[in-house]
Amino acid sequence: MDLKSGYPFWAVKNGLMQTYAPLHADVRCDVAVIGAGITGAIIADALADAGFDVAVFEQRDVGWGSSAASTALLQYEIDTHLTDLSREYGKGQAGLAYRACQDAIGQLRDLARDIRDVDFAMSDSLYFASHLWHVPRLRREFKARRDAGLDTHWLDRADIARAYDFDAPAALLTHVAARIDPYRLAHRLLHRLHRRGAGVYGRTRLEPVHAGSRQVVLETGEGARVTARHVVVAAGYEAQRWIDETVARNRSSYACITEPVELGALANTLLWESARPYLYLRSTGDSRLLVGGEDDAVDIPKRRDARVETKADKLLRRVAGLFPHLATEPSFGWAGTFAETKDGLPFFGPHPQWGPRVLFAMAYGGNGIVYSMIGAGLLRAWLERRAHPLKALFGFERLR
Repeated sequence: MDLKSGYPFWAVKNGLMQTYAPLHADVRCDVAVIGAGITGAIIADALADAGFDVAVFEQRDVGWGSSAASTALLQYEIDTHLTDLSREYGKGQAGLAYRACQDAIGQLRDLARDIRDVDFAMSDSLYFASHLWHVPRLRREFKARRDAGLDTHWLDRADIARAYDFDAPAALLTHVAARIDPYRLAHRLLHRLHRRGAGVYGRTRLEPVHAGSRQVVLETGEGARVTARHVVVAAGYEAQRWIDETVARNRSSYACITEPVELGALANTLLWESARPYLYLRSTGDSRLLVGGEDDAVDIPKRRDARVETKADKLLRRVAGLFPHLATEPSFGWAGTFAETKDGLPFFGPHPQWGPRVLFAMAYGGNGIVYSMIGAGLLRAWLERRAHPLKALFGFERLR
C-alpha cells in the first residue's frame, strides 16, 4: 500500500536515519511486533522495558510508512466529542478515555526526555468554533470536560482576539498538548532497542503460517520463520488486511509546512476547529507552521498524488483568512493515508478471528500517537494477564 504522497517534511528533514537488514534466518522471541512506525516503536519499547524478548519487523524501511507523513498533534481531545462518546458508552467510560489521553501526554513527555532530540515541546491546544451556530455545542462540550476533570478553559470572541489575534465566536483552551517529530522518535526508539540486543528488521514482510494455543509462526517469502509466543500487529492502516471484518475506513489527509516565520502566540499553541473535516495548525521547533486538513475519501494513490498541490494551496488560503498578517511561504506539501473508526476510538488487543496470541494495535484517528502510548500499557497488561480499565472500550469487544 502506498501510504503517502508529495514530500513529507519529517522524511526530508531527517533523511533515512537508520537502515536495518532484512530477516534471513529463523528467529524466536516472546513478542514479534509487525510494523516499525511510531506505533510499533512505542509498543516495542514499552514491552522490552517490561522484560519481554521483542523483535520488530517492517516491510519497508523503518518509519517510512504513515509515520513519515504524520503531523503529530499530541492532544487529549478525541475526534469524537466527549458528549457524543458519553451518549454511546456512558459518561464513566467516555471520561476514562479522555483522561487516559490527557495522562498519555505526560507519558510521552517523559519518553521524549528519556530519548531526547525529537523536537518535543509542551503546548496549549485551542479548539475554536468555526461558526456561530457551533457555540452551543461547544458550551456543552466544555461542561462535559469540566465534569470529567479535564483541563479546559472557555474563551469568548474577545479573549481569542486578544490572545491570538484572529476572529472566532468561542473556543476551548487546554494547557495539556504537545508537539513531536514522529519519524525521529520512531527511529530513536528502535535504534535504542537494537543497541540493547533486540532484533529490528527492515524490508521484511511476514505472513502468518499458524496461530495456535501456545505460539504463532510467521514466514517471509524467502522461507525465514519467526516463532513467537505473541504477535502484535502494529502495521498501521495496512493491519486491516489481517481481519476480514471491516473495522475502519481509509481516507486521505493533506498537509503543508511553511518556511520559518514569526509565529507569535502560534509558537506555543496548536489550533483546530469544530468544522469537519477540520483545519489544524501547529508549530515546529524551527519556527515553521505546519498546516493540515482538507481530508477526503480518496484512497487511490495516483488521485491523492494529483491533489497535493491544490489541497496545500487551499490550506494556506484558510490560514491567510484567519491570520492575514502572517507571511507564510510554503516549503513542502504532502498527503497521507489515515483510517478512522466509526466512534473515533482505537483497537488494541485480540480479534476473535485470530485468537488470544495475535494482538492488534490499531491506533486509528487523529490521536494516533497518543493512542499508541495508551495502547503500549494496555497490551503490556494483556500480556501480563492484568486487568486494564480500557480493555473493553479500546478492544474489539465494543463491536459485539
